[in-house]
Amino acid sequence: METIMEWVSQLNSLVWGVPMLVMILGVGLFLSIGLRFMQLLKLGRGFRLLWSGRIPDKDTNIKGEISPFNALMTSLSATIGTGNIAGVATAIFLGGPGALFWMWCTALVGMATKFSEAVLAVKYREVDDSGNHIGGPMYYIKNGLGQKWAWLGTLFALFGGFAGFGIGNTVQANSVADALDSNFGVPAWATGLAMMILVGAVLMGGIKRIADVAGKLVPLMTVFYITSGLAVIVVYFDQIPAALELVFESAFNPVAAQGGFAGAAVWAAIRFGVARGVFSNEAGLGSAPIAHAAAQTNNPVAQGLVAMLGTFIDTIVVCSITGLAIIVSGAWTSGETGASLTSYAFSHALPIGQYIVAVALAIFAFTTILGWSFYSEKCVQYLFGTKAIVPFRLVWTLMVPVGAMASLDFIWLVADTLNAMMAIPNLIALLLLSPVVFALTREYFIKQRQAELQK
Repeated sequence: METIMEWVSQLNSLVWGVPMLVMILGVGLFLSIGLRFMQLLKLGRGFRLLWSGRIPDKDTNIKGEISPFNALMTSLSATIGTGNIAGVATAIFLGGPGALFWMWCTALVGMATKFSEAVLAVKYREVDDSGNHIGGPMYYIKNGLGQKWAWLGTLFALFGGFAGFGIGNTVQANSVADALDSNFGVPAWATGLAMMILVGAVLMGGIKRIADVAGKLVPLMTVFYITSGLAVIVVYFDQIPAALELVFESAFNPVAAQGGFAGAAVWAAIRFGVARGVFSNEAGLGSAPIAHAAAQTNNPVAQGLVAMLGTFIDTIVVCSITGLAIIVSGAWTSGETGASLTSYAFSHALPIGQYIVAVALAIFAFTTILGWSFYSEKCVQYLFGTKAIVPFRLVWTLMVPVGAMASLDFIWLVADTLNAMMAIPNLIALLLLSPVVFALTREYFIKQRQAELQK
C-alpha cells in the first residue's frame, strides 16, 4: 500500500506541478487575448444577465431545464467550499501574503476560461432519453471535434466520475463531520447519517431540485460569510493599507520568517497562489460547464457571460475576504494552517468567529456534495447511459456517511490527482475549439450593438 501511495503522490505532484499550472494559466491568457479581455470589459453585462435570469423562462422555445441564475448557483455550490476557507489559508501559510495576488491573476484569466467552457457547453449540448439537456467537456469534445476525438471525452468522463466520489463527496463529508465535532461536539456518525438523508432527498429530485436548493442556500451562505469576513476586516480597518501593500510586495519579493511563518520565496507565492486559486474556482477543470449546459437559454454567449461570474465571485470576492481577514488580523504569522488559520483569524476579531467559520465550512461543503453529484452523474451517464443515473445516485448517497467517518488520506490523494487530470482533455478542447468561441462572441456583440443603435 505504501508503494501505491508513493506512486500516486508522485503523480499528484506531476499533474498539479508547474506544467499543469502553466497550461491552465496559458490557456486562460490565450482565450483572454482572443476575446480582447471581454471578461473584464463586459462584467457589468454579465451581472445584468444574471439578475434578469433569476426566474425560469415560461417560453417553450427556450431550451433548458433551469434558470441561468440557478445554473450559476449550482456551479457555485460546487466551487465555493473548503477551497475558499481552508485552501486560501493553506496558500498563504505556504506562499505568504503574495499568494493572494497570484490567486487574483488566476481568476482574471480564469474568467475567460469559464466563459469559453460555458459557451461550448451550451453550443454542443444534447438532449438525453429523459428529455433533459446535457453537456460539458465530453460533449463539446465529441460534437465539436468529431468522433476521432471522442476518446478524449471518454477520458474526461472517467476522471470526473471517479474524482467526484473523493473531491466532491467523501472529503467534503469528512470536512463537515470534523467541523461539527470540533466546534459543537456532534459525533461523526450522526453528521454522516443526517447528511445522507438530506443529500438523498435532494438528489432524487434531479437537477431541478439541486438547482432550487443551490439557488436558495448558496446566495444566503455566501452573503453570511462575506458579511462576517468584512466584519473581521473592519475590526482591523487601520491595517488594510499595510496588508494590501504586503500582498503586492510579497508577490514579487521573498518573505522572511516571522512568528510562526517559516518564510517563503516568490516562487512559492506563485505556485501555491495559482494552485489554490484553480482548486477553488475550478476554471479550466471542466466541471462548471456541466451545470451551465442545463440552463434555459438559446444563446451560448449569454450563458457564458453569466458563467464567468462564478470565478469572479468565488475568487475575487470570497477568497479575497478570507485572505484579507487572515492578513489584516496578523493571523498569517501564527503558525496555524488550513481551516484552523481562518478560524483563528475570525475568532480574534469576533466573539463567535470560530463558530461562524465552522458553520460556513459545513454548509459550503454540503452544497459542494450536491453540485459535484450532478457533475459526476453526467460523467457516469455519458459512459453508461440514463440507466446508470438511479444506481449512481444511490451509491453517491451511501458514500456520504462513509466519508464522514473514514480516514481519507489515500482517497483524497487519488481524487485530487484525478481532479487535475480532468483539466487535460478540457484544455485541449478549449484550444482547438477557441475559433468557435471567438466567432460566436463577435457575432453576439455585433447583434447587441445593432439592436442598441435601432432603439
